[in-house]
Amino acid sequence: MLQTPSGGAGSGTAARDSGLMSIGTVLSVLRDEFPEVTISKIRFLESEGLIEPQRTPSGYRKFSAGDVERLAHVLRMQRDHYLPLKVIREHLDAMEKGEAVPLPVVGRQRTGDDVPELLRAPTVARVGRDELLAAADIDEGELKEWESYGLIAPLEDGAYDAEAVTVASLVAELGRFGIEPRHLRVMKAAADREAGLVDQVVAPLKRHRNPQTRAHAEARTKELAALTVKLHAALVQIALGVRLP
Repeated sequence: MLQTPSGGAGSGTAARDSGLMSIGTVLSVLRDEFPEVTISKIRFLESEGLIEPQRTPSGYRKFSAGDVERLAHVLRMQRDHYLPLKVIREHLDAMEKGEAVPLPVVGRQRTGDDVPELLRAPTVARVGRDELLAAADIDEGELKEWESYGLIAPLEDGAYDAEAVTVASLVAELGRFGIEPRHLRVMKAAADREAGLVDQVVAPLKRHRNPQTRAHAEARTKELAALTVKLHAALVQIALGVRLP
């Protein structure tokens, strides 16, 4: 259960005394668990219908403890499960109606700093185009644009690897911050180079006649992929001078 911070003065204290909190106080409460959250993020989630804070006659937002708990739940589902907002909204609405709804699984699940978890097989290995659009909560135009930049590509039969849902959700989320798909081509190029490096290392094992050796190549590929993902994340954090939770 989230606890509101004690002390402080001004509108934040008055809001707490009345059982409601200002957006600044909410930000302080949430940052204990979500250091990356911003006021803009909270306002965006409100605009998407995830929360409905009260308003004062002057138009200031006032959040109840329930609003803060709902916000925290939304942020956890984004962070730990990478669910699109549409799916999160439907899940919360069902919970409010008292329905026992299991948490949806879209793509692969991420848990904390457990990088190898990123490489585990998804619940569904392939998704159709309509399924991808619905799961990532995007439209046909957005998907076509992302495909034109090589960020997402269909398989030979027209279906998509389930991980495309994760990619689409991330591209959409970055777009909320003004990062356009064309800006992400450098990330795609870097990923391709990293994949090429791993392929060079495991290629001799893949060509081996012994089936056990070829199976070992797959395990080695996953191990190297996990290491490259972890290294990439660490280098980005160092370059930006930040630490991620």
